[in-house]
Amino acid sequence: MSENLLEDVYVETVLGRIRLRVGGDGPAILFWPSLLMDGSMWLDIARRLQPHYKVVLIDPPGHGASSPLKSGFDFASCAICLREIVDALQLARVHYVGNSWGAMIGGTFAALYPDRVGKLVLMNGTASPCGAWQRIEYSLLIRMGLLLGGIRGPLRGSAEKAFLGPTTRATRPAVVTAVREALSRVDFRSVRWAVESVVPRRPDQRMVYTAVRAPVLVVAGEEDATFPIDETRMAANAIPGASFVVLKGVAHLAGFESPGEVSELIDGFIRANG
Repeated sequence: MSENLLEDVYVETVLGRIRLRVGGDGPAILFWPSLLMDGSMWLDIARRLQPHYKVVLIDPPGHGASSPLKSGFDFASCAICLREIVDALQLARVHYVGNSWGAMIGGTFAALYPDRVGKLVLMNGTASPCGAWQRIEYSLLIRMGLLLGGIRGPLRGSAEKAFLGPTTRATRPAVVTAVREALSRVDFRSVRWAVESVVPRRPDQRMVYTAVRAPVLVVAGEEDATFPIDETRMAANAIPGASFVVLKGVAHLAGFESPGEVSELIDGFIRANG
């Protein structure tokens, strides 16, 4: 979809100035992407859903046109950031769609602010703390990114493998190109704080998720190497009454890789749980 159909809105939050792209009328859906991605990850889905919904695409803290991060954060601060966005847009309640980092924060937001959320679609996420090997791996990746000055050289290949599976790499060249372009835009001095906060310092959220009372659809990617099916299923099992679905031929960026299928899932879930 053309970004010209969306209005830029900036909101001051506990995690800095956040850029939103807002368009459409109807029930509001907020979209929070993965680490290293900005709100443009959702443009194709926004085009499909905007005729029926108000879409709000978030450049998360430290990403895109949002203000740079200068320190780390906890997940409760991300939930406060979301609440401040909802307040600034003068919305009583919103539906919510999150991918990876966005999925994790969606669960936190629903647990802490149950009166502000309608339905949630949480994709490619986890509720589990970071494992020892992943903590070491990402600590080294942060150091390499700072030395290289961004997602360059060997880091780019590692990031692509974390995001995209064999089906997308073989059959969706436009998605591969878009992911590479998104990675090239990353301000690593800012984003490193988000990576550190969301991966090595990630908390165990399974008890937090037991407090969620909103209808939730948890989505896993069949080819997701970052959070495999069983890990994402564990997050779904922690949420009372959550639904769970696995998308074939999709890895860690479900909304980017298969926007038509994901748009239908979002729309169908919201309407079915109206």
